[in-house]
Amino acid sequence: MTHQARPEKKSKKRLIIVLSSVLVALLVLGGTGAIVWANFGERISLALGWTTNDFEGQGRDEVIVTIRSGDIGEDVAQTLEDAGVVKTSQAFYQLLLEQKEPVEFQVGSYQLKLEMSSQAALDALQDEANRVELSVVLPEGISAQDAFERAAKVTGLPLSDFEEAAKDPSKFGVPQNFPSIEGFLFPATYIFEPDDTAESIIQTMVDRMWQALDEHGVPESDVLRVVTLASIVQKEAGSTEDMPKISRVFLNRIDVGMNLQSDATVSYGTGNPDNTVWTSDAEREDASNKYNTYANPGLPIGPIGLPGDAAIDAAMNPADGAWIFFTAVNLESGETAFADDEAGHQANVARLHEWCSAHESSGGKYCD
Repeated sequence: MTHQARPEKKSKKRLIIVLSSVLVALLVLGGTGAIVWANFGERISLALGWTTNDFEGQGRDEVIVTIRSGDIGEDVAQTLEDAGVVKTSQAFYQLLLEQKEPVEFQVGSYQLKLEMSSQAALDALQDEANRVELSVVLPEGISAQDAFERAAKVTGLPLSDFEEAAKDPSKFGVPQNFPSIEGFLFPATYIFEPDDTAESIIQTMVDRMWQALDEHGVPESDVLRVVTLASIVQKEAGSTEDMPKISRVFLNRIDVGMNLQSDATVSYGTGNPDNTVWTSDAEREDASNKYNTYANPGLPIGPIGLPGDAAIDAAMNPADGAWIFFTAVNLESGETAFADDEAGHQANVARLHEWCSAHESSGGKYCD
């Protein structure tokens, strides 16, 4: 053992001497040396032990990494580097080459950590306990863009793949009169496979929306109207129980020639779909916003989010009533009050302002 170790020590010593001599030469060369260092400095630093191309330890935080069908060691190494799991693909791939037996990776998604050593990452990928399902949860009322962001985060697919695929909604079976894919991705929990693409994921969500529309008896000729109304009801309702009444309010307004005056639609058209309560005077007066139901009559040009079963049912089966107005009177609980004339509405608005005053005085943020 001792005899065999000496040549290795001598070899390393010679390498250090050679590299040190190279460094001295680079310093002498000045500008030329800087160019050489730019091209080979990293390799020299690694060889001298000044830097390392690998992280140390078990890592931090969490990240999902997906191994797809056909991936070989180099592909896995690059995936890990791109995800920030390992410092360099070279370090991980070199570790694979050093294994006594060839490493076989199983297709699937794994919960790993950021900045793991290559050995820690390899161990984690070999542990079935780290394997996870690609579960994408789409809550009711979110936007299509939010749905794509959630799917991209879970599956590891680029967000741009979803955005590019969605540019032509009709190829997924979305009716031609829809202005975009908005509203046509059904909110639900989905389990996807590692080999799913952005296109196959979107198709699954669209197919599920068609299933829901069929179950609720929505005629194909009325899909745009129903989904658009349902998406507004979904956004405006404080509770599922209020949805049929809110649906009736909007339909009553259309019947009497009154604008819907939904802040949620205005917000969507301004590119702020998460704001469902407050809008500015200027935003409400802007008729060029085709989703502005203060300045434009009737329903907006398309949905403003993803409606679920209850909202679709409310659009198809509104409650009976003469209500023309509704307003939330408790933004924390979602309690909503309805009125069939201006006087009743103003009384409800006063209730909201009273609630906001008390809420803000206790440090609440719902009325910001």
